[in-house]
Amino acid sequence: MRDEDADESGAPQDDCLFCKIIAGHIPATIVRETETTLAFRDINPQAPTHILVIPKVHHPDAASLAAAEPGIAADVLREAGEIAGEEKLDSYRIVFNTGSGAGQTVFHAHAHILGGRGLQWPPG
Repeated sequence: MRDEDADESGAPQDDCLFCKIIAGHIPATIVRETETTLAFRDINPQAPTHILVIPKVHHPDAASLAAAEPGIAADVLREAGEIAGEEKLDSYRIVFNTGSGAGQTVFHAHAHILGGRGLQWPPG
């Protein structure tokens, strides 16, 4: 796991869990893969459906991904919506945690798709 000072070059990071999943060095239950994204089931689900969508390029958070590669950031969101449809979720939440204070534990940009149960507002 990286800290908030992670490399923002887009290059794979040797110590990044998600870069290792992308490379096939760590197994994951893959839901969908495109040229720019990978989606897999969270190993610690917080809802009946909990899927992560990650860009295949390394950026530490959603803001840095959007600034450096807005097209890939859009791909992540588009994939999240399509996956929610494939999972037959009528209601769902897409969450990007940014920074350890917001609950981010893997510093590689990623979206959480959460659904399959009622989700309260405000979150937290």
